[in-house]
Amino acid sequence: MREITYRDAINEALAEEIARDERVFLMGEEVAEYNGAYKASKGLLDRFGPTRIIDTPIAETGFAGLGVGAAMAGLRPIIEFMTFSFSLVAFDQIVNNAANMLTMSGGQFNVPIVFRGPNGPAHQLGATHMHATENWYANVPGLKICMPATARDMKGLLKTAVRDDNPVLVLESELLYSTKGEVEPEGEELLIPLGQANVLREGADVTILSYAQTVRLALAAAETLEQENGVKAEVLDLRSIRPLDLETILRSVSKTHRVVIAEQGKPFCGIGAELSFQIQHHIFDELDAPVARVTQEDVPMPYNERLEQAVLPSAPKIVAAVRRTCGV
Repeated sequence: MREITYRDAINEALAEEIARDERVFLMGEEVAEYNGAYKASKGLLDRFGPTRIIDTPIAETGFAGLGVGAAMAGLRPIIEFMTFSFSLVAFDQIVNNAANMLTMSGGQFNVPIVFRGPNGPAHQLGATHMHATENWYANVPGLKICMPATARDMKGLLKTAVRDDNPVLVLESELLYSTKGEVEPEGEELLIPLGQANVLREGADVTILSYAQTVRLALAAAETLEQENGVKAEVLDLRSIRPLDLETILRSVSKTHRVVIAEQGKPFCGIGAELSFQIQHHIFDELDAPVARVTQEDVPMPYNERLEQAVLPSAPKIVAAVRRTCGV
């Protein structure tokens, strides 16, 4: 194994898939000449040329729609949004066209397309640039959604997404781009199936469900809980929001009998609300305490740094939720 950044994992996945399949191309704002807004596509223009790495105008509706059309014609586009908050401009193309085309065409047209880019809270970008969009898109049949939290998952899930015959959203995290993690050696194939959660830490007292940015918070909280309270928390990284690995979730909660959900989005109609329903619907009798959630506060994201931290989920907030759930 070797240690690389989350950003470099994206770059490797893109390069390997573009080299492997001549139908794959990358398109988005500043992905070519500027090497990507977050340098995830660094060097790809020099290696593959302007017909495979394509800069676009600031027109998400246009290039997202072009990508859907290209996918219907047999290509496999990767569409990068500079931030997934900007994907709202292309909501019609993603939700009405990409997600529905297979059904509405009677099975005549697959849409093998990847929409990717940073999603969720970053740092002092204000209310219009920090949306956690996963719950909006998870509501749409026909879309698959994965949210990698580590460099290895980033590479493996992105490569799998590119090979999928359906539209897949790979929701990255700006705050994770510079983080490092272990990944297989270069040249060794790495594919991680969509819809498989990962148990990152074994425990017997409570399950903490997390994904994307909240995975690191959950692991930090679990460490604090064991040291200060003797509470052994089992930490799950969902990795995929849709499809959801319900089997692994239910198995863990059935073992610990308590669950705290840590999510990066807002509480109303959030991912945690769906998880809470699924858990109580399937294994209500296994629960020894109500399902608890740690989310953003239900307000527009403030720009002020201290207010922003008050709004966001954090490791101390997860610790407090676990202590209440476990009665310690």
